[in-house]
Amino acid sequence: MTDALLSGGILLLTLALFVSEKVRHDLVAVCSLFACLLLGLVKPADALSGFSDPAVIAVAAVLVVGRAVELSGVAAAITRRLIPHGAGFTLQLAAVLVVGAALSAFMNNIAALVVTMPIATQIARDCRRPASAVLMPLAFATILGGMTTLIGTPANLILSSVREEQLGAGFNFFAMAPVGIAVTAAGLLYLITIGHRLLPSRDGGEVVERPPWRAFELAVRAGEAALPIRQRLRRAEARALAIHRGNERLQAPESLEPGDRLLVVSRRSPWEVADSAGLNCTEPRGADDDVTARVSVAYGSALIGLSYPEVRLRSESSVNVIAVGPRPAWLRQPLGNVQIQAGDQLFLRGSSGAIANFVTEARLLEIDRLDVMPVASRKAALVVSVFVLAILTIVFTGLSPALCFLGAAAAMTALRLLPARDVYRAIDWPVIVLLAAMIPVGNSFEESGAAAIVAQQLGALLGGASLVVVLASLCAVTLVLTVFLNNVATALIMGPFAVQVASILGIPADAALLAVLIGTSSDFLTPIGHQNNLLVMAPGGYRFADYARSGAMLAVLVVGIASAFLAWQFG
Repeated sequence: MTDALLSGGILLLTLALFVSEKVRHDLVAVCSLFACLLLGLVKPADALSGFSDPAVIAVAAVLVVGRAVELSGVAAAITRRLIPHGAGFTLQLAAVLVVGAALSAFMNNIAALVVTMPIATQIARDCRRPASAVLMPLAFATILGGMTTLIGTPANLILSSVREEQLGAGFNFFAMAPVGIAVTAAGLLYLITIGHRLLPSRDGGEVVERPPWRAFELAVRAGEAALPIRQRLRRAEARALAIHRGNERLQAPESLEPGDRLLVVSRRSPWEVADSAGLNCTEPRGADDDVTARVSVAYGSALIGLSYPEVRLRSESSVNVIAVGPRPAWLRQPLGNVQIQAGDQLFLRGSSGAIANFVTEARLLEIDRLDVMPVASRKAALVVSVFVLAILTIVFTGLSPALCFLGAAAAMTALRLLPARDVYRAIDWPVIVLLAAMIPVGNSFEESGAAAIVAQQLGALLGGASLVVVLASLCAVTLVLTVFLNNVATALIMGPFAVQVASILGIPADAALLAVLIGTSSDFLTPIGHQNNLLVMAPGGYRFADYARSGAMLAVLVVGIASAFLAWQFG
């Protein structure tokens, strides 16, 4: 069997495992790397070369610097100042989408969503609109904004690295700005005028606002029959989902013992239900001026993998989880045994200041209540200065983004602009491992000749086609792949392939690479296509099909405008 067939087979198996979602993407990448090693497609000396690749270092450094900007509070402060409060819904929606897209050009997409999501929810509430009318458009806007600069998304840095390897130099900082801005402007216009109108109104954003469902535990005060307790809960507008004695779930018990716990779901607060039903609330009410905030756990949060009681320890007893969202209710396990996952909803109780600080530090998306994060002017000015200096150095000196942002991350740490505990926590390590492992795998696909064979087949199919059709095909294929794969993995696969197709068809390589770049950031069709899509799913009350309902036309619009613009630019 030839190396090309072996390499192609490994890549197809890797793609199948990525799509299956049954194995972690970073583990799939590592297994693919070892498969290439065992088959002699990757030399042992090159197996770990991905960890020293400038693109990988740049991605890690950009995440650290972006985290410092996020924690400084300056992005949130700017966002609040730019939103025209008191204006009509359409104008406020337009403002928050434009700000979200602009922030995501220079910050991690998730960080941009973290900053703007509470403000978008407040706009919906003030205008008596469902949250579903604003959250998906905002997620799409933060994805669109990532197309406009080199650091807008890790996939952009990967494609710049591909260009440097294939053509001798990477993209400059604003190389993708012309086509990115054109596509983003058209996408935002669509979302503001049409896209949000295609979305349903469901819980997580009803016009007549009702308190959200929440799950919590109540304890039995004294031994008594289970049936009267269930009846009292119904009168208290609550329902018992499960009864636990220790870690054991009791099936239809006739009597209960003191200390038995009931997993309860209700729209009312735990203390209201406990008082009405004659039960004990397991969580303290706190001080009179404490408030409750509903938050969603973002990817990269320090809370992922912790249990709910451990949140109190993490916050140094300043914040407590008093109730949780729907996932633990479906599990029907004791809440102390449930580990927090990305996308979970938590109801936090504490002082306004404590919650505001904890939401930012733990990377949580605040849904229902907004406390302004205080901005330390001197610290914020230093953070922004270091960040802008790194960008200017890239633009005017030609130094690599990896070197400039690594220096910026080091400077922010040395100046204590970023807490030491957040330096490594800011880095999305699964993405780093995925990148580092897939780079040698991708190289083997190219060096074995497999990429050339596939490129020749596509070249034969598109031979004689106009430039706009070729670019639209590359962009559309990339878009379809990125719906199912991580956009970083898609960039690693499609980048070298696009260069080969460009060589066969005699079209500009930059046009092909930029078409792929747009395609990697066009995942609007499913909630699993991008982390931001998934994060707004529960707060917006969306279903799987709702994404295609609003996003399909946007995807077609993006492909059409990008291919037409690039054909005009490079034709």
